[in-house]
Amino acid sequence: MTREDADASSAPAPKAPPPFVAMPWQRAAAYMGASALLALTQGLGQGFVSSNLPQIGGEIGATTNQSIWLTAAYMAPRASLPLLLIKIRTQYGLRRFAEIGIVFYVLVALLSLMVTDLHSAITVQFVAGCASAPLSTLAFLYMLEPLSPQKKMSVGLSAALTLIMLGPSLSRVVSPLLMADAGWTPLHVMGLGMALVCLSMVFLLPLSPQPRARVISALDIVSYALIAIAFGGVTVTFLMGSQLYWTETGWLGELMVVSLAAGVVAVAIELNRKAPLLDIRWLASPAILHLTGALLLFRMILSEQTSGAPGLFRTLGLGPSQISPLFVVIVVASILGGICCARFLAAGREPTLHMVALFLIAIGAYMDSHSTILTRPEQMYASQAMIAFAGALFLPPALLSGLMSALAKGPNYILSFVIVFLSTQSIGGVIGSGLFNTFVSHRQALHMQVLGEQLSRTDPLVAQNLGAGSSAYAATISDNGLRLSQAVSDIAGTVSTQAYVMAYNDAFLLLSVLASVALMLLITHIGLARWHAARNTAAVAT
Repeated sequence: MTREDADASSAPAPKAPPPFVAMPWQRAAAYMGASALLALTQGLGQGFVSSNLPQIGGEIGATTNQSIWLTAAYMAPRASLPLLLIKIRTQYGLRRFAEIGIVFYVLVALLSLMVTDLHSAITVQFVAGCASAPLSTLAFLYMLEPLSPQKKMSVGLSAALTLIMLGPSLSRVVSPLLMADAGWTPLHVMGLGMALVCLSMVFLLPLSPQPRARVISALDIVSYALIAIAFGGVTVTFLMGSQLYWTETGWLGELMVVSLAAGVVAVAIELNRKAPLLDIRWLASPAILHLTGALLLFRMILSEQTSGAPGLFRTLGLGPSQISPLFVVIVVASILGGICCARFLAAGREPTLHMVALFLIAIGAYMDSHSTILTRPEQMYASQAMIAFAGALFLPPALLSGLMSALAKGPNYILSFVIVFLSTQSIGGVIGSGLFNTFVSHRQALHMQVLGEQLSRTDPLVAQNLGAGSSAYAATISDNGLRLSQAVSDIAGTVSTQAYVMAYNDAFLLLSVLASVALMLLITHIGLARWHAARNTAAVAT
């Protein structure tokens, strides 16, 4: 054990928090407004890039695959930075953490206005990912600040998580209105304006001071660097792997090997420390592994909304402005789900809320699995609203359950759980999106092959369509061979689109099955737990 570890382990125990004193409702509303603004600033900053990659790529002269690097650069540091930020906040004080974090974000927003090419955009996105990491934490803290201890675990968690989830969906509503013919610049200007308002609110509305302690050691930096390499490598691999062919891109495998090696070394270091950065043994306990697996599975299932519906409509040729009404519905449904969760969330109700959420996702994804070439956003209003409502209903109970488990072990375990929660949300979303897009690509190739085998020029229907298509170009193309070639190309395009729609339907159906299986397992788990409890009660009575 190093001297730093000894110092960290001997740090004074934090004092008991002072008794809660309700603040005036006007000031409480200001704190909640600051939380909403911080959460939306962070979410919109992420969503503006991920939802407009084709347009942004065209503006900076990048291909589609090159544009994915913008998302990878933003997401890579997000998965691991909360691990270090929590300790920084504890050692240097909450107020300093808040002020420096928001100033850094404003500087990055200014830097975004200077992006001119792909390399500068990737650099700025990486720095923006680092700068935005504290905003989620600040959004939580400002939402919890004016609430009583009882309300923090119901209203506070539900409201903060709902606001953080709204950003990516809301960005698809706002982006078409902002970009229009002006390109990427209005998005940066709006991000800068929101960051400046956040800056003023953070300085005007200080958070309650928290006990400070020396908790950062030299080995913490080493462990964090290894964990950052591991998490960042996994993020980049799944983001790029779904766009590039996995087995033909050698550096993807090499990056995954480096990531796994870094993760193994980090675990070995943490297991042999008296004051570890993460309590690996507790994280590997059955209860926490179960919770981690549930969070990962849920984030992967929710990729139906982040990657599924937008990808399907993009394949059908719909633009951002045509899809934005669907995301208005999603935003409204998410808000209603958050309100419902805040109303009913309490210790012991987590399984019930999770069952309702999984049921809604299973039904919504099954409804989406019947899409056709003629499907338009209005046909998905009901299904996507159900999935969005379920998303807002699932995460707060999971967070409450984990926090209660961590508090039962001691305050030091809260850090480990918070990292598990934030990392599963970040990495789980990336893995889910990567696997979803990979599955769609494989199924599209299979359906394309099957449909291609069914088409033959000797088929009367195919010959009729070729003749009609060739005649349609008679006014513009004089050569018979060129007209026939164009007609063949049109039919091939239609077949490719049909294959993609069928592939998305397969993916939607698979996610519906996964949600249904998860629901059945949850019901079985609850039933067995109650049976064991009743049996133990009867044994004690006897």
